[in-house]
Amino acid sequence: MSGKYEARLAELGVTLPDAPAPAANYVPYVTSGALVFVSGQVSARDGAMIQGKLGADMDVAAGAEAAKACAISLLAQLKAACGGELDRLVRVVKLTGFVNSTPDFGEQPKVINGASDFLVEALGDAGRHSRSAVSAASLPFGVAVEIEGIFEIA
Repeated sequence: MSGKYEARLAELGVTLPDAPAPAANYVPYVTSGALVFVSGQVSARDGAMIQGKLGADMDVAAGAEAAKACAISLLAQLKAACGGELDRLVRVVKLTGFVNSTPDFGEQPKVINGASDFLVEALGDAGRHSRSAVSAASLPFGVAVEIEGIFEIA
């Protein structure tokens, strides 16, 4: 472990996993100039998918935990993109969160807050970002949440 961000993650009891491999024909991230575009990370913990549909068989609190798991995977991908040096992060620029939810469920922002709140807690002001939180009729593998991110690095 090295750097202020990983030290803060350790204080929070979070160890970044190895960056998840892509599930289809795409790359996990693309770096363009000072920006890193991380492909959508699905909700998973300890190698198991966090599945469910908000408004049916999953509540907002569980959805927020699924979103936090996505944020942890985003940071794992970012660390890989930075050659193992997470402290190259300047700031989180934007998140786009997709919530597997019923047509009448309207609390997508509260679900994606699980990722947003975690990133601010872990990264301080560098974790503050713009974002979108939208509903999806279904997501890959039946997961509850998928989030993609844009990060600025030095």
